[in-house]
Amino acid sequence: MGKKTLKRINEAKSKARPELKDESGWSLYNFSRHLKLWPQQYPDTGVRINVNEVSTSEFIERFEKPGFPVVLTGVVETWPARDRWTLQRLAKRYRNQRFKCGEDDEGYSVRLKMKYYVSYMETNADDSPLYIFDSTFGDHPKKKRLLEDYRLPKYFTEDLFCLAGEKRRPPYRWIVIGPARSGTGIHIDPLGTSAWNALVFGRKRWALFPPNTPKEMVQVKRTEGGHQTDEAVMWFNTVYPRTLTDSWPAEYKPIELIQGPGEVVFVPGGWWHVVLNLDEAVAVTQNFSSTTNFPVVYHKTVRGRPKLAKKWYEQLKIHRPDLADAADHVDLSKPSGLPSSSSSCSSSSSSSSSSSASQSDSASSDSGVGKPATAKVKRKRKRASTTGSSASDSSDEEDCRCAGVPSSKRSDRDEVPRTSS
Repeated sequence: MGKKTLKRINEAKSKARPELKDESGWSLYNFSRHLKLWPQQYPDTGVRINVNEVSTSEFIERFEKPGFPVVLTGVVETWPARDRWTLQRLAKRYRNQRFKCGEDDEGYSVRLKMKYYVSYMETNADDSPLYIFDSTFGDHPKKKRLLEDYRLPKYFTEDLFCLAGEKRRPPYRWIVIGPARSGTGIHIDPLGTSAWNALVFGRKRWALFPPNTPKEMVQVKRTEGGHQTDEAVMWFNTVYPRTLTDSWPAEYKPIELIQGPGEVVFVPGGWWHVVLNLDEAVAVTQNFSSTTNFPVVYHKTVRGRPKLAKKWYEQLKIHRPDLADAADHVDLSKPSGLPSSSSSCSSSSSSSSSSSASQSDSASSDSGVGKPATAKVKRKRKRASTTGSSASDSSDEEDCRCAGVPSSKRSDRDEVPRTSS
């Protein structure tokens, strides 16, 4: 590794995790040597379905309505990303493009050029490495080419938040790249939204807990995790063993998954989840609101983001009067039925999915949320990445294609490259 590359990497690390101070802090637990990340040794209790064998209506009835996680196959195989998203090709095609791999203590994005980050991935021995979790790639003139490389899974083409406009909607899609031991700490996704995560390369270990699981049971205690309390690798090292004991209530037992290349994980709103990369992984993930989860999402948006909810409602009256009517019947005086977004934190990536969402999902306060991605509370800078993309409102009409709007413009998003949200 060249001196300039090492310098840029160390600068990013010191900004993203200043509490670790030096290299000894980054490898204090020596997880790179002592933590075994063999997929074969971990349980996998997840349900899997092939999208070519299960219709959208059946998926909704079996999984989305009851809110049950499932792994999808038969989705990624035809994506151009299968050829274009190898580390070698990413490092070449986006060599000098900067991707977000963390946040500093002021809430500003910490970014690294792809060529530096790939070198870091291949050589680091950090306990919980820097993690690319970038929500703005679709707005960049060069990085937005990534949108051409994948397609929305057919079950998730409905995107009701697009009606609020690209400038107003919360962050919702991320390119996710990281080495072994990187990951996303325990959290619930924002605003009651559901999510899907498509893994192109690598393997990920998941643990998902039902919405009624008490948060104090699934969070790492500060006395256990130190400066790594918020990291997925520390969660699996401290909390996970407790889930295997007889004293852990059966009703709070996790669904465990080993997500392989080409698999897509569906995470229903309200489910606690933590994700650890077992090797070098490249994925894309998106949160969404659909007709099925709309009542809960609208409830949480009114409570947590009232201005957004107002604009959204105005567009629903025009484009989806049926849902505007449903919104009128949402009882805001009662709980939404799902826990609010919260997390012990996100990850060393300081991902937008957790940090920014935490501020938007409750009246007082992933992938989703709670504190920003390090243990310190960060002041959030007002910028496009925390309020949505920088696309102009002129694109809103086109984006409504995926919102379930009866329109001649609507296209089958499962058949064409994803070029807008």
